[in-house]
Amino acid sequence: MKIKRIGVAAIALAAAGALTLAGCSSSSEPEAPAGDSTAIITTNGSEPQNPLIPTNTNETGGGKILDSIFAGLVYYDGEGAPHNDMAESIETDDAQTYTITIKDGQTFTNGEDVTAESFVKAWNYGAALDNAQLSSYFFDSIEGFSYDENVDELSGLEVVDDSTFTVTLKQPESDFPLRLGYSAFFPLPEAAWEDLDAFGENPIGNGPYMLDGEGAWKHNERIDLVVNEDYQGDRQAANGGLSIIFYATQDAAYADLQGGNLDVLDAIPDSALSTFQDEFGDRSVTQGAAIFQSFVVPDRLAHFGGEEGKLRRAAISHAINREEVTDVIFSGTRTPAHDFTSPVIDGYSEDIPGSDVLEYDPELAKELWAEADAISPWEGSFQIGYNADGGHQGWVDAVTNQIKNELGIDASGAPYPTFAEFRTAITDRTIETGFRTGWQADYPSLSNFLGPIYVTGAGSNDGDYSNPEFDALINEGLSETEVEAGIEKFQQAQEILFEDLPAIPLWYSTVNGAWGEQVENVQFGWNSVPLYYEVTKSE
Repeated sequence: MKIKRIGVAAIALAAAGALTLAGCSSSSEPEAPAGDSTAIITTNGSEPQNPLIPTNTNETGGGKILDSIFAGLVYYDGEGAPHNDMAESIETDDAQTYTITIKDGQTFTNGEDVTAESFVKAWNYGAALDNAQLSSYFFDSIEGFSYDENVDELSGLEVVDDSTFTVTLKQPESDFPLRLGYSAFFPLPEAAWEDLDAFGENPIGNGPYMLDGEGAWKHNERIDLVVNEDYQGDRQAANGGLSIIFYATQDAAYADLQGGNLDVLDAIPDSALSTFQDEFGDRSVTQGAAIFQSFVVPDRLAHFGGEEGKLRRAAISHAINREEVTDVIFSGTRTPAHDFTSPVIDGYSEDIPGSDVLEYDPELAKELWAEADAISPWEGSFQIGYNADGGHQGWVDAVTNQIKNELGIDASGAPYPTFAEFRTAITDRTIETGFRTGWQADYPSLSNFLGPIYVTGAGSNDGDYSNPEFDALINEGLSETEVEAGIEKFQQAQEILFEDLPAIPLWYSTVNGAWGEQVENVQFGWNSVPLYYEVTKSE
């Protein structure tokens, strides 16, 4: 099955003059979609791992909420192209020093103005080592950032006036403006600093939606959002609000959709993948999305360090018949992986040297496993941890059965009840098995699938992988001012990943979704998340 490539507008330096993100918005007001503007849209979600602080949220449950209640300097449209949101302009002459101007009259929902300080103070907090924010890595290209010592204020951030600040990077990085729609770069009001933990339970944002009063986040149940009438950006809500329900299983969410008790579902359970399109017809979608699925087997686990670990990971990879799993378990709605990124991102390639480690080859798998046994004989069982509330049991059982059968070892899944519990075990490094991983792109670039996950010390480097040669290539790619030159470096970096296998690539996800009879104007974006602000509903 081929995944449709989404064209993403590249950001590149002109030979002379300034790079500017300005005037990206439509010059005329879009026609308001039909529907009840007061209707609440219900959708599925998952309990966030942490309080809703933008720089400490790097998982999809919390990210879906943050993207609805906050507005960054830019936002991404359905195809992943950036458009100014809070930014009036983002300008540079050299791709190293950027001058950012905030639009006049922007406010948080408590009435505070959105200013340059709102961004700079939030970024400084997110970058500081002592604050241990999961997304701190996103600030490491800014001058003054350090992994070795705490820095309270980055030297590369300077407030010029209420509406203007400058960002100086350690080196030129032409894709820096493209990153600024990610939640790590969202602003925070002054009220947040009074008690940040309390703020995370009832965040005050500046986006198209806001929390429906104190306690709108009912843990492990739902979060209720209403329209922010003061939001002035392009993402004006065509409905009256959004209720995100945290389901224990995807099957339960699907049953509610079938029964008319859920409006929009963005994850179809395995049990319905072969039938949902027939059932929902033109109220369903299967399309490419910037999502990569894998599993990690950390070096720290017995038998997976050093050369022995490389051999065992390669053996496991060759023991997996990805084509069979995607056909049987996912009814062809996944595509076997050929790299560590996504086919919908510009620069994707199926021909990276070393990618043959992803080919199903049971004989080679046995040979590699035997070579590892010669270093240290295998003992124990092999497991893949996963969250039971995310519809992963089917493929985990299939993959571990293949590993068991081809390598002749004991292998099985290791379920955790909820996504939040699962992610906490990974973050705290208390998980003692391999574990499923996935990446939903933060912004449309190859580097976003590589740097945040595999660079030494990166916030989403769950396996604690470290290879200086890989780090250097990512750094070189980011410093290129020509997009194609950067892509070449990122592909060279992937050659190292295929040798080390810090994660074992499985497949690319498509977004499979459906919606109810009363719902219209449903569009799923480049990263698989519906554009909820466009959805309309008749009561």
